[in-house]
Amino acid sequence: MASFSLLSSLLISLTFLFSLSSASPFSLEIHNRFSDRVRHWAESRNHPGVWWPQHGTAEYYAALAHHDRALHQRRSLATTSPQELAFSDGNATYRLSSLGYLYYAFVELGTPNVTFFVALDTGSDLFWVPCDCKQCAALSSPSYGVNFAFNTYSPSKSNTSETISCGSSSCQEVQSTCSGSNANCTYKISYVSDNTSSSGYIVEDVLYLTTETIQPQTTQASIIFGCGQTQTGTFLDGGAPDGLMGLSMSNLSVPSILANKGYTLNSFSMCFSEDGIGRINFGDAGSSDQSETPLLVDTQADLYNISLTGFSVGNSSYTSSFSAIVDSGTSFTYLSDPMYTDIVTSFNSQVEERRASLLSAAASFEYCYYLSSGQTSAKIPDIAFTTQGGSSFPVNDALLTVVSTTGNTIGYCLAIGKSSGLNIIGQNFLTGLRVVFDRERLVLGWQNFNCYSSASGPALAPNGYNPKKTNQVSVLENSSPRLTAM
Repeated sequence: MASFSLLSSLLISLTFLFSLSSASPFSLEIHNRFSDRVRHWAESRNHPGVWWPQHGTAEYYAALAHHDRALHQRRSLATTSPQELAFSDGNATYRLSSLGYLYYAFVELGTPNVTFFVALDTGSDLFWVPCDCKQCAALSSPSYGVNFAFNTYSPSKSNTSETISCGSSSCQEVQSTCSGSNANCTYKISYVSDNTSSSGYIVEDVLYLTTETIQPQTTQASIIFGCGQTQTGTFLDGGAPDGLMGLSMSNLSVPSILANKGYTLNSFSMCFSEDGIGRINFGDAGSSDQSETPLLVDTQADLYNISLTGFSVGNSSYTSSFSAIVDSGTSFTYLSDPMYTDIVTSFNSQVEERRASLLSAAASFEYCYYLSSGQTSAKIPDIAFTTQGGSSFPVNDALLTVVSTTGNTIGYCLAIGKSSGLNIIGQNFLTGLRVVFDRERLVLGWQNFNCYSSASGPALAPNGYNPKKTNQVSVLENSSPRLTAM
């Protein structure tokens, strides 16, 4: 079984850096990692936080207030809104540049439960975690950019674990190369990134979910996943070192399992905030005011493919018919010609800054620009795609800033890579949007959204704090060289 993405953006190296009316949607809200709830989760497990803003600073209180007000609002809406369920206990999920610039979530498996920090990938099928390891990533490493050790899973240590045999119907979905009906159902997934794979055998165990209400109720959802004994390639170098949750249209993916077993509706959404904090809601079928376009069904792949009829860059518009994969597991966006050339050349003609070949070489993006001394912003042309049906898909986050070793912003890059035939709308182009993957109606929906608010409630930003960014390059005061999304 082949999987499309999992860090497929690493093809270009970036070295800086359920009809079921009674079903209830499961949701994972991506809490602010600076909040007390997340801090308490970490401290209860003797895991210090990844990074906490200094207590008393504006950044600390803005982040904390943003999270807390959203959480209180969702609870007040519990009696009128569909019931939401989340991955239980410490469900902080956020994007890490040091781990492939992807979104990650804390999930709990087995009895007793073990917590894993897994990448969320709409371009992959099977959920797997490191397990009875023969070759896995290190449990801890300074390069991970986190201050806690990862876990591994062992079926022998879980009272609720069952090994799937080759004769099981579940094994047929895996397309395993089994040696006999009673043998373990084995798997091997190869990813687009060079020499990157995960292999092992299939197990069944419980995934813990809980309602986000005043009186939470825990649900133990029985799912199948991979006991990943051997990882290769980027998995050993900081790409999803503690496992990956497949969210594709495949029957093997977590949303499919939850829907097929009646836990939730056959749809889910992901929200991608501009500060790297978002939300994933299992069972969310979207809202009446969202924009939509049909999903293209491909019998050879279980990906979220859409058809585009054109695009615009600032004051220039282009008519061009092509398909693209919407993939949270690809950090950046990749387009083939002629779309790539049309977009980048039009962008280049509308910006005023000077091209920077040295920055392009460092960032692996072709179109990078210097900021002049003392410059803190730039006028950036808007980019948008036109989808089948006429809806506009806005691009809120097309840039990377380049920061010097002294912490000064010295330039920016248009974060689009050139591909050879495959078009991918990556995670960076999903920023600022709530994207609905409606597998029941076969549509992709989206709308500009504040990820801190409830889908039924208003935006909940605290006074004086606006999480939405403008198309400007902002000075970042950091003490180490890095690339960061605008």
